[in-house]
Amino acid sequence: MISQLTVFLQNEKGHLARAVDAIASAEINMHALYVADTKDFGVARIFCETPEVAASILTDAGFRAAVTPVIAVRIPNEPGGLARLLRFCEDADMNIEYAYCFAVRDESAIDVLKIEGDHCEQKLSEAGFHIVDHDEIDAL
Repeated sequence: MISQLTVFLQNEKGHLARAVDAIASAEINMHALYVADTKDFGVARIFCETPEVAASILTDAGFRAAVTPVIAVRIPNEPGGLARLLRFCEDADMNIEYAYCFAVRDESAIDVLKIEGDHCEQKLSEAGFHIVDHDEIDAL
């Protein structure tokens, strides 16, 4: 498992900028950002250095922030790569609460999964999927 910074934001002009500014002011480097939104609020999911420190800084700045354990899986960036991973999760009785992915330089993709279930990381690893650790995220 790796730690993802999760920030809940009001869906209003400037809220994301203020959150990112707070992280930058603490000299914490962000590696990836994904934002999902609804009419009233957004959820920013961030990979950064020292996510626990970033969550504390954001909380002190008035944001709702938490550190969430997620599984990151490196797969080939090709048609069907994600489908194979998701099919495996379904067959292994893993409930995916949410997921997002991004391509990286080496022709692979990182699929980030928030999974409900027991021993998910172990099951994925035993099935031959490459589990990404914090060091790999930092090196992206």
